[in-house]
Amino acid sequence: MQTARAARGFEFESTLSKIARVLTGQYGVTVVFSPDGPRVERGRIVIPDYEVNESLSTDVLVGYLDLLVARAKHSTLPQLEALPRGVGTNLAQTIEDRRVCAQLLAEYPGARWFIGKLRAHAASRTQQNWNRLRWRDRFVWRVERALWDEPVAASEVSQSLGAAIGAAQDLLEQARRSRSTADSIVAAQAILARIRALSAGEVNNMMFAAGTGDDIDTDPLHVSFDPFDPFESDGTLAGEAGAAPSPAEPSAAEALNGAGMGHALADAQPSAARADSTTQTLHAAPRMSMSIPLATEFDVVTDQTDHGDAAAWRELRNQARAETAQLKEKLERALSADERTRWRREQERGEIDRTALAKLATSPGYRTPFKVKRATKGRDVAVTLLIDRSGSMAGRKIELAQRCAAALADALTQLGFDCEVLGYSSIESPQMKQLYERQRAAGIDLHRYNRLVERLDLQIYKRFGSAELSGLTRIDCGHENPDGEALAWAAARLADHAAGRRILMIFSDGYPATGDGDPLVLRSDLRQRVAAIQKTGIELVGVGVLTDAVEAFYPHNVVVSRLAELPSTVFSVLGSMLLKR
Repeated sequence: MQTARAARGFEFESTLSKIARVLTGQYGVTVVFSPDGPRVERGRIVIPDYEVNESLSTDVLVGYLDLLVARAKHSTLPQLEALPRGVGTNLAQTIEDRRVCAQLLAEYPGARWFIGKLRAHAASRTQQNWNRLRWRDRFVWRVERALWDEPVAASEVSQSLGAAIGAAQDLLEQARRSRSTADSIVAAQAILARIRALSAGEVNNMMFAAGTGDDIDTDPLHVSFDPFDPFESDGTLAGEAGAAPSPAEPSAAEALNGAGMGHALADAQPSAARADSTTQTLHAAPRMSMSIPLATEFDVVTDQTDHGDAAAWRELRNQARAETAQLKEKLERALSADERTRWRREQERGEIDRTALAKLATSPGYRTPFKVKRATKGRDVAVTLLIDRSGSMAGRKIELAQRCAAALADALTQLGFDCEVLGYSSIESPQMKQLYERQRAAGIDLHRYNRLVERLDLQIYKRFGSAELSGLTRIDCGHENPDGEALAWAAARLADHAAGRRILMIFSDGYPATGDGDPLVLRSDLRQRVAAIQKTGIELVGVGVLTDAVEAFYPHNVVVSRLAELPSTVFSVLGSMLLKR
């Protein structure tokens, strides 16, 4: 089965982020996947990393996004977060979700389809797990059904639940009229008080059996099962979470993992991590073809544009220009000559076409002796330079890669091409390691993941739309290099940029690697991502820095065997691509 991040390739996570930015009206909002989701944070929406199969389409995930956006826009989240965990909070979240979704649908009627898909999936999951639910969780689900005006399935019918819903009908009507988060909380508390009164026998209702097995606060009949809280601590839909997780098969996804977002563990830690049964059986399981991270929420993207030292940049720029000045002038002449020769003749207005003067003199009715320059897209090209920042690049390699990036970015900016310079590595994350330990302790099958304790460390040294290049002075080395994920991230950014052509050059000195991942999976992952990116029309070039490893992954590649030749060689390759129509 595929995870949500693998459902639509590297562009899926980017697409969800775009939808989130449109719906929230906030620039910079991102969407990430994590087993600890769902939740709404400042500037970020965390979606649970569900497995995607024939029953869970990407429409459901978009519906989930719509729900979380509705919470972010229209709910006062601190009021809900301040409530103690329990059935009262779950009821309040249920009422609040119906209220905020109604507001979102009023603004964006097109979201109705995706919310509907989410509701249908929630119903399906709830029915599958119905026999494992506590009475209070069944009641919360029946309240959900009532608020959404959904029919009750045959398996969900019981006298006690029907009596409870009937006894709270007037309160449900008040809940439907909720106009704020505070109203939703008050309505939930009123419903909860009514049901507790029924259970205690304080309200006369012969159909409600107030026994030990049917109670809003206790459920002795189900203590042998794992606890099931329809919203857990973070407010997920009753049908979307709660059942004990079933073992997940290792992913054999053919689509790309989303972009989503080092250093290996201390000497004793990686061996311990690999010694446990979860990680040991990874290699015995069917081979994964994509490298799926346990979570992307800990990945860090740092924008260094305009944060470099100006004096250091001037020195770096002078060094770079000394090596590539002639190449840049040659490229500029070639581009200018190519653009000057493009004319549209036989026009009614424009510049006089000297070749048509004789015809103008001999043909009295001749009316098109003019020419105009054709609208050329010769410089409508966006270029991304992606630099491997792994520890093996330390020293002379990273210095030459920095100088090469400086030379290319400086020349491209002067020539009128938009460009971006990015870097990547991975590093151990204490928070991600804690998540890994919690998931393992909970008995969750982690076989399908290939990055368990390391987060991505992604750097933007010069972003599109900015002419400021001083950030390139901050290029340095990190730890490991998960090339596939970084390439997907860079390609997603490039795909978002409007341009007639898009070129992505990646500088690498070896094979992809992480401290906690299977290297064969990382290589398979990189090959599949390269193939998927090329299908989008992005032109990829792999630059091998003292290595021919790029030949195994990039159909268009160049191997630089002498470091001193790196800037001039790469500039020549890029120049020929820019002149190519």
